[in-house]
Amino acid sequence: MKILANDGIDPIGKKILENAGFIVDTVHIPQDELPNRLNEYDAVTVRSATKLRQALIDVCPNIKVIGRGGVGMDNIDVDYARSKGIAVVNTPAASSHSVAELVFAHLLNGVRFLYDSNRKMPVEGNTNFGGLKKVYAAGIELQGKTLGVVGFGRIGRETAKIALGLGMDVLYSDLFDGPQALTLTLSGGIQVDVPVKQVALEEVLRNADFISLHVPFLDKPVIGKEEFGILKEGVALVNASRGGVIDELELVNALNSGKVSFAALDVFDNEPTPREEILSHPKVSLTPHIGAATNEAQERIGEELALLLIENLKK
Repeated sequence: MKILANDGIDPIGKKILENAGFIVDTVHIPQDELPNRLNEYDAVTVRSATKLRQALIDVCPNIKVIGRGGVGMDNIDVDYARSKGIAVVNTPAASSHSVAELVFAHLLNGVRFLYDSNRKMPVEGNTNFGGLKKVYAAGIELQGKTLGVVGFGRIGRETAKIALGLGMDVLYSDLFDGPQALTLTLSGGIQVDVPVKQVALEEVLRNADFISLHVPFLDKPVIGKEEFGILKEGVALVNASRGGVIDELELVNALNSGKVSFAALDVFDNEPTPREEILSHPKVSLTPHIGAATNEAQERIGEELALLLIENLKK
């Protein structure tokens, strides 16, 4: 059996599959060539780049399993694939901590203006050192502030755990009833239960000093024009979930007015060509959709994905 890892797979995952007797092809096939090529394989794995829609599924009857390395499957017509007898699997837990750490890389970056300082120091550092020092001297600490987490699945909970470890309070909203406390594992294996509070989305928006979004893309932005109107003055926003969860044009307006102090974006509406207004804005911290892109996460994803493929292909 042949497997196409069209968006790549960690060498550990590839080795597991090959040891199980599968041929693994890691050469990327462009989206427009997939209708003519995908049927050469028995299974395909993707990340967020490759799209597996109904039309493509219809012309590839040989495909028995679709594997998504990571969490979100909005690039796959999951229900349709399953209706055709194709198993669709993903690895939702493998990258959770990596994404959560990136959220806090952005938050720590933001409260000390590193996103702007790293742009200006190379240009002005030897001529305006004192001026820049004055500009960046009004940083704040995360300790004692309130983090609002919108969407309290695996990644949202990992994000909340880091916040609690830093001494933040956590409010969260979710469509389903969630926990009243999270267990933190400290050095030496000591475990401590720390309370978190589930509230309505509006309460998160009104009361959080920082908001991190961990939801799939729905029919409209979670934070759009109306929601920007009720946000706490000077709030900061982080989106490491999906492009479109925040209305980017309204975000620019809120940044310009000062309603939002800074934003951090790992995902964008128009990937892979984000808006120039976002890329060039002086109050936005930017990364190119790398939330799950750590060596540790990729190893976990590759191993878990390989085992899922083996389980489903050998049924």
